[in-house]
Formats: sequence, C-alpha cells, structure tokens
Amino acid sequence: MTALMDIQQKTMDEYPTRKDSTPALLYRTCPVVWESGDGGPHDGPYTADELASYEAKGYAQTEALLTPDEVESYSAELRRLSQDQELKKDERVIVERSSDEVRSVFEVHKISKLFADLVRDPRVVGRARQILGGDVYVHQSRVNYKPGFGGGDFWWHSDFETWHAEDGMPAPRAASISIALTDNYAHNGALMIMPGSHKTFVSCVGETPEDHHRSSLKSQEIGVPDKHSLAVLADMHGIDVLTGPAGGATVFDSNCMHGSGGNITPFPRSNIFIVFNSVENTCTEPFAAPKPRPEFLGARDFTPVK
Repeated sequence: MTALMDIQQKTMDEYPTRKDSTPALLYRTCPVVWESGDGGPHDGPYTADELASYEAKGYAQTEALLTPDEVESYSAELRRLSQDQELKKDERVIVERSSDEVRSVFEVHKISKLFADLVRDPRVVGRARQILGGDVYVHQSRVNYKPGFGGGDFWWHSDFETWHAEDGMPAPRAASISIALTDNYAHNGALMIMPGSHKTFVSCVGETPEDHHRSSLKSQEIGVPDKHSLAVLADMHGIDVLTGPAGGATVFDSNCMHGSGGNITPFPRSNIFIVFNSVENTCTEPFAAPKPRPEFLGARDFTPVK
C-alpha cells in the first residue's frame, strides 16, 4: 500500500502547466531546503544563515569555489570543446541562431573527464546534497558560451517548468550550480534572478509540440511565462543581477525565475552548469509533452553521484 501511495504521489500533477488557455500563479507546495535522513540540513558546506538566505531568496553565491589554476584548466577545456569540428555535428551541441558559434554543449560531464570529475567534487555535489536532503543525481549538465559581440540572450523562465512539463520531474526538488569561468559583469549578460520567485510556480500556456527541444534550445516560445506574470513577480521581488569573478559559483532553486541579456560587450561570459535532482524526485512520464526529451537534456539514469 505504501509503495502504491508513493507512486500516486509522484505522478500527481501538483504544478499543472501548458494545459489551459490562461496563465496562473500557483503556490509552491514543497520545501526549498529539505531535511536529510543522515545528518540534517546543516550537515554540509553552508552555514545555517546561508541556508536561511537560500530558502528566502532561492539562490546562494560563493565568490571563490575554484582556484585560478582550476579556472584556467576548465577554460582550456571549454576552448577545446568549442573548436572541435566533429563535436559540432553532435546533437548535444547547440549553436547561436545568428552564427555558427557554439552556444551550449550538453551532457558535458559525459563528453569530458575533466567535467566528470568536477561533478563529483565535494565542493559541488556537497552543496546540492545539503540543500536537497540526501543523494542526488545529475539531471543535466552543460557549458554555456556567451561570446563577446554576439552572445545571445536567455529569456525569463523557470527551469522546473520545462523539466516538469517535458522531462516528468514531479517536484522542484532540484538545484542548479552555475560556475563562472569568466568574470561576470552586469553588462556582459550576467544571470538575473527574481529573489523569492521560486516560491511561486508560473503555469504557462501553449501545447508542447512534438520534438519541441529542437527549436526551444535556440529560442524558446512554448513554456515561457507571460509578461503579466513576469511583471507581477518582478514587482513583488525585484531583480538581482548576479555578478562576480571567475571561479565563483551560484546555486539556485530549479523554480527560480531567471534569465540573462545578450552580450554586446567585448567581454565573453562562459559558465559550467550542473543540475542535481534528488533521487527521491526521479522523473516519470512528461506532464505536458508527447514524450520525454532526449537523455542528454533530461537524464533517465538516476544513479547517485558519489
């Protein structure tokens, strides 16, 4: 009976989206910081005050997660990947709409041993484990390139809306870590977050097309919040522009409303992006799509990161 109840609870849609002609703002029904079964939420790199701030704002910043030597090693690996002409033919590589420059490389922890080791680094996975209350797996990894004089924008969105609708992630019990490999300025397309927006789910309109990921990775039009909902959230919470030096990191809740502008400056912006999901929140069938996205976008291997 308990197992049946767990299955029913996991597949119940508490965050309906892309099912109505009218957008809606829904209250979050699950925690932000989860209790752990083997040590409590304060057993990890974050202090109690930092966890309280994360719970309130939906994100936490660390100024120097990587050393300068590590930044250079990862930057060299990014350059190697972006210049690999064979890799450009891989569906995991996304190029800019207006050029042939690489925009993102997905599943990078399976392409590069260097990034595979980073995923398992206690400084990285330890933060996710503490926030999400135990074992986690990699739902998605990627590197984002935003070159100078042409890096495109990323429109406002909640990652969880897509992961719920198209990957079948039941609840926003997931966290992303973005590690800067270049200095992030306010003027070169830095990440923007509406602090506190993670406690409101924006139900979007529009039916998910077949193979939606093929177009949405370059420019998403379905599953994006309406302008009225964005205005309401911005009025309630404001907008934080997350700047910082290379080597710094931002961990943020999967339901944070976030985005970034284009980069018309000479200064590039590149980040490593890893999504950790709780092993107690594994994906089922999509809640608003004909079929799951490919595994390089939404993993179906739920093996915990050790």
